[in-house]
Amino acid sequence: MRSHSYGDVLSRKRKRTVPEVEAEPGLVVEDPGSGFCGAVIRIEHGNVVLEDRHGAQRVFPLTPAGFLLDGKPVTLVPPRREAERATRSASGSVHVGPIRARTARDSRIWVEGTHDAELVERVWGHDLRVEGVVVEPLGGVDDLAADIADFGTGPGRRLGVLVDHLVRRSKESHIVEAIADENVLVTGHPYVDIWQAVKPASVGITAWPEVPRGVPWKEGICQALGWGEPPDGWRRILRAVSSFRDLETPLIGSVERLIDFVTDPTQDHA
Repeated sequence: MRSHSYGDVLSRKRKRTVPEVEAEPGLVVEDPGSGFCGAVIRIEHGNVVLEDRHGAQRVFPLTPAGFLLDGKPVTLVPPRREAERATRSASGSVHVGPIRARTARDSRIWVEGTHDAELVERVWGHDLRVEGVVVEPLGGVDDLAADIADFGTGPGRRLGVLVDHLVRRSKESHIVEAIADENVLVTGHPYVDIWQAVKPASVGITAWPEVPRGVPWKEGICQALGWGEPPDGWRRILRAVSSFRDLETPLIGSVERLIDFVTDPTQDHA
């Protein structure tokens, strides 16, 4: 009996150490047997089709612990049925179905530019309409302190601010450090631009190119990737984003914190 119980414990432990991961299109995994690394294209007849960065496609069976994700074994499983997915919004929250947007709160979320606003809407739009939160582009944070003063914060009138390239000793970090208002929460991500907060695999590349100093970042990215002009590049990126799974974790966490801050129920009647 002890041996049988011990075997059960080991079995449960093995199951926990090899997680199941949905084979969503764009997910990049490696077949450890062949070393082939590619993005999921589709699931067909119990197999997964992967495409590498050169456009080569190969078919692999969906076997337990059959792939590596970020170097760790995983079991790929078919994505949930569309009907099941429909119960979740693009942000992963529960989708409450067709609704009439709530009257806008006095509180706001500010982002640096229109691209930031469009990406937040793409993923969190449903949540924001449910909560009555308006997202407004600032056009940069150089005058953030003055903008906050003009807005006039207070109980029930909060500001959440999303800042690009919020890293130590950056210009943005110095601007943010000067803000001391309990009704303002500033979060950010470490990327040079909101474009970089989209996972490379989601837009069909292995990594975001390095842009030489002195070259405008978006222009440099589009030139390196052959994407035309920045508006063309942005349309390509935005089309590639369908849910939070296409975004890097620092951006997801930052936006979620801002939404929680400006929708704090204790502030509704403050």
